[in-house]
Amino acid sequence: MGETEQARADTDTTDTSETADTGTTDTAALRNDLALERYRYVLQQIQTVNENAHRFLAIYQTLATTLVATALALFVGYRKWELEADTARGGVIGLLTLTTVVAVFTGILIVVGALAWLDYRHEECDITDELVGPGFRKRPRPGNFLRWYETYVVLFILVSVITMWVLAGLFLLPAMR
Repeated sequence: MGETEQARADTDTTDTSETADTGTTDTAALRNDLALERYRYVLQQIQTVNENAHRFLAIYQTLATTLVATALALFVGYRKWELEADTARGGVIGLLTLTTVVAVFTGILIVVGALAWLDYRHEECDITDELVGPGFRKRPRPGNFLRWYETYVVLFILVSVITMWVLAGLFLLPAMR
């Protein structure tokens, strides 16, 4: 009986040290698995942010085209519909204002998306720095904004709104007398 108890005690001690090593290994493996899942999530969010910019542009183009076409229809048909010139001008200005509001909202969404993209890219770099090694992925530089397509989408929206107002001010509104 004495030998069995002594053997059991030795076995228990060996099991404890193996469990401690296994616990450390399990913790590291779990940590790496969680980091990998977070990395996948961050990459998915970056992809979503990129896709959203295109969606926002498509929504802007659709709404702006519809609203400006309605303003042009109002300009062309206000006499036939027997509307007062002041009422028609007010309608055109209202439609152009609504188009401007849509443009501002779209621009804000695109800028916020670009800021979210920067944040996700920094998080991606943090994860790869920790798991792979420092400098594995270069951090994004906001100074490279001229290479971002969001910059040109926002510029397109800005130029289209300015052009819309200038053309309305030069041609449509003065002709509605």
